[in-house]
Amino acid sequence: MGIPFIDLKAQYQRVEEAVKKGIDGVLDHGAYVMGPEITELEDQLADFSDVKHAVGCASGTDALIMALMAFEVGPGDAVFTTPFTFMATAESIALLGATPVFVDIDPVTFNIDPDDLRRKVRYVKNERKDLTPKGVIAVDLFGQPADYDRIEPLAHNNGLFLIVDAAQSFGATYKGKPVCSLGDVACTSFFPAKPLGCYGDGGMVFAQNDELHKLLVSIRVHGMGEDKYENVRLGINGRLDSMQAAVLLAKFAIFADEIEKRQQAADRYAELLSDVPDLVVPKVAEGNTSVWAQYSLLANDSAHREELMTKLRENDIPSVIYYPKPLHQQKAFADLNYSKGDFPVCDSVADRIFSLPMHPYLEEEDQKTIAKVLKG
Repeated sequence: MGIPFIDLKAQYQRVEEAVKKGIDGVLDHGAYVMGPEITELEDQLADFSDVKHAVGCASGTDALIMALMAFEVGPGDAVFTTPFTFMATAESIALLGATPVFVDIDPVTFNIDPDDLRRKVRYVKNERKDLTPKGVIAVDLFGQPADYDRIEPLAHNNGLFLIVDAAQSFGATYKGKPVCSLGDVACTSFFPAKPLGCYGDGGMVFAQNDELHKLLVSIRVHGMGEDKYENVRLGINGRLDSMQAAVLLAKFAIFADEIEKRQQAADRYAELLSDVPDLVVPKVAEGNTSVWAQYSLLANDSAHREELMTKLRENDIPSVIYYPKPLHQQKAFADLNYSKGDFPVCDSVADRIFSLPMHPYLEEEDQKTIAKVLKG
């Protein structure tokens, strides 16, 4: 049997009893949608994230859409974000009729580049009379926080909101602060492969502001007012179901330990792979922590990457490319008229990056095997 890329089976062996007890509890009380588990999960994760409010929802995509709707994003608005991320980040902007304006990435962290963000904001303000700068979505790629000391004042000084897309970074810290305490709101995903994942889809929005919290709660259930049959605004069906919340409560009980184990695995990789020629291991900015949603390496070029991934494949070791085609090259965004070369750092990284198995239950011997194959 090969080395699993993400080992949810090993994790389930650890949480099986708690998961079954939680699901049985839902079956007993019968509140399958927005049951008491939702409030319990929201309270625990808000406390963990050092924020006043958490709003559970049906997916990470819904979390982003709800946040954007709370800021009244719509046609004619520009929202700045990275092209080097999963489709959902920019898709949520476009679904509301707004325009995603892409910003190149930092060559080390792969997160949004504050210098290019400044340039793009200035460009839209001065040159794009058809667009109004509205906000920024900064993505914490692979579990590492973006450069918020530079991004947040840049956004706010230009009258822009800041959404932290923590779909891959829930549990990480930025200079001692939980990532979901940053920005005006933060959004995360509980897709099964995430560091904290359920057994289906789920998400959450975090906010300090009381009024934003009220808006998010309303938007989550069709723009409800005092009850679900009074609709005071347009919203979505963004509810989290109780069984997924029960699963998350069981997994959250071991989450701190799993974060520590992920860090240990990342440290071992760094030590084992530090002397592999033409291979760049990931680095986390000083003062920050990553939850290592992925462990992503940079090869010398695309041919070198293919050579290394072929070696891994021949030894029954999985590897994955996140992301082979950045968003500015996707057909869905062809109307934005971007071309390959518009974001040189992003394009270079996309041609070179690949990810190794990473999870809390990764054995040291398996990592040694992976390193040996890459060095051979």
